Amino acid sequence: MFIWTQPVVKYFKYYRDLEENFRNLKSISESLYIQKEDIEQRLREKQIPEQEARDWLKEVEKIRSEIQTIEQKVGEKKHLSRVCLGKLVDEKTAEAKELLRKGSLYESHVKFFRYIILGGGVSAGYAAKEFTRQGLQRGELAIISKEAVAPYERPALSKGYLSPKRPSRLPDFHVCVGSGGQRLLLEWYREEGISLFLNTEIVKADISSKALTTSTGRIFKYQTLIIATGSTVIKLTDFGVKGADAKNIFYLREISDANRLIEGVKAKRKGKAVIVGGGYIGLEVGAAMRINNLDVTMVYPDTWCMPRLFTSDIAAFYEGYYANKGIKIVKGTSVVEFNANSNNGEVKEVTLKDGKVLQADIVVVGIGGRPLTSLFKGQVVEDKGGIKTDGFFKTSISSVYAIGDVATFPMKMYDEMRRVEHVDHARKSAEQAVKAIKADEYGVSIEEYDYLPYFYSRIFDLSWKFYGDNVGETVIFGDHNPLSKEPKFGSYWIHMGKVKGAFLEGGTNEENEAIAKVAREQPRVGNLEELAKEGLSFALKA
Repeated sequence: MFIWTQPVVKYFKYYRDLEENFRNLKSISESLYIQKEDIEQRLREKQIPEQEARDWLKEVEKIRSEIQTIEQKVGEKKHLSRVCLGKLVDEKTAEAKELLRKGSLYESHVKFFRYIILGGGVSAGYAAKEFTRQGLQRGELAIISKEAVAPYERPALSKGYLSPKRPSRLPDFHVCVGSGGQRLLLEWYREEGISLFLNTEIVKADISSKALTTSTGRIFKYQTLIIATGSTVIKLTDFGVKGADAKNIFYLREISDANRLIEGVKAKRKGKAVIVGGGYIGLEVGAAMRINNLDVTMVYPDTWCMPRLFTSDIAAFYEGYYANKGIKIVKGTSVVEFNANSNNGEVKEVTLKDGKVLQADIVVVGIGGRPLTSLFKGQVVEDKGGIKTDGFFKTSISSVYAIGDVATFPMKMYDEMRRVEHVDHARKSAEQAVKAIKADEYGVSIEEYDYLPYFYSRIFDLSWKFYGDNVGETVIFGDHNPLSKEPKFGSYWIHMGKVKGAFLEGGTNEENEAIAKVAREQPRVGNLEELAKEGLSFALKA
C-alpha cells in the first residue's frame, strides 16, 4: 500500500492548490500596492525615514514584477511545472506577507476616504461600479473586505462552482457578470483609483466619530459609509447540537467555504452526504452532491421543502424529481447529534430527533443566515432583524447607508417594511444607494426604490423563477409530473381578487418576463378554476 509521506503531501498541495494560492498571493500584492501609494505620499511629505522606506519600495516593485511573471506561467497550465510554480507561489506569499508587515511600520495609522463600503460581497461590487458611472475621483472610495478576493457573484458557489465537470472558477464570476455586465477584476479597481482592502477585518465601528477600526488597530475615517456586510450562516453549534464541531461538517457562504467543501467531496468520492436543510442551499447543494456521484440524503424539519416560498404542490414536484435522481428525503425531523470517528475526528453518523441514524462521510448544513449588524448595535435604528433605511437606503444617520441583506427598507409595492436576502436585491439596492448619495451631492432628486421581489434557482436540468408576493390562495397549472421528460408548470398567488405572485418552472425569457409583468401590475381575476385552465396564457395576454 502506498503511504503518503509528509513531503509527498506538501508537493501534492502545491500542484492541487496552485490557482487558489495564487489568487491569495494576488490579493496580498494588491494590498502591497495600496500600502505603496500611501507610503509614497508620506515620503513626499517627509513623514517617515527616507532610506528605509525607499528600500521597502524597491522590494515591493521587485516582488510585484515577480508575481506578474508567475501569473503568465500559471496561465500556461503546463502540468509538469505546476509543483515548481506552487512551491514558488508559497515562497512569494511568505515574502509578500513579510513586506506587508514591514510596510505597516511606515504607512498611515489613520486613513481617510470620502466613501467607504464595508463588506466585499455582491453589493460592494455593484456599488463600486455605480460610483464610477455617477462620477468618482481617484482615491475617494475604499472597499474593506475580510475575504481574500475581489467581490464576486456569490450564487455561483452553490451551483457551477460545485460542478465536477468544467466547474466555474474565479475570475469567471467576479461582479458584475451575474447581471450581464463587465467583469470587475482586481486590476479594474486599481485603474479606477478604488482602494480594495482585502483580508481586513473591522472589529469596531464608531459612527459618532465616523471611524472604523481593524483587527490590527488601523483606523479608517469616512465622510459617507455604506454598510454592505451581508449575512453569516447560522450554525448548528449555535444551538449546542452535540458533535456539531466534528470534521467534514460544512457550511456555504464564502468562496473559502466552497473550497473546503470541494476538497471534502474529492476525499470522499462515492461516499454518503447528508444535507441538513430544505431551503435554497439545501436544494442546490443536494443536487450538486448528487451530480458529484455521492449518495445523498436530505433532512429538514418542515412538511415540505422551501416552505417560505413553495406551496405543497410545487414542493411535491421537486421532492419527486429529487427522488427520481436517487436523493433520499427525510422530512419532519431534525438533527440532534453527530457522531465522529475516534481516529480522525471526521463525522460518521447523524442522529435525528425521531431516533433514526444516518451514515455520513460529509455533512452540509444550510439552515439559514442572519444579517451582520453587530458592529452597529445601538448606533442606528433597526427593524425586523436588519438596519432600518428609507427608500434611498439611508439609515437613521444621514451619513450612513445600508444595502443588501442587512437593510430593512420600505417595500413600496406592498406598503410595508421588509428585509430581502437575495442577489437581485443586493445588486439593485447597491445601485440605488449610490445614485441617492450622488443625487444629494448634486442637489437633485431620484425616485424611491420600487422593488419587485424576485427569486430563482437552477438545479439539475431545471430552472424556476418567482416574482411578487406569495400571499393568498393559489392555483397550479401545467405539467408538474416529476416523471415528465420536459416538465413545465407554474402557479399564481391571488389575494383580494388580484394576482400577487407568479411562479414558473422551465419558462422562456418571454414567458418569464410575462409573469414578472403580471406580478408587477397585479391584474384582477374572477374565477380561480378558469385561471388555472388559462395557465401561462393568462400572463402572456396580460
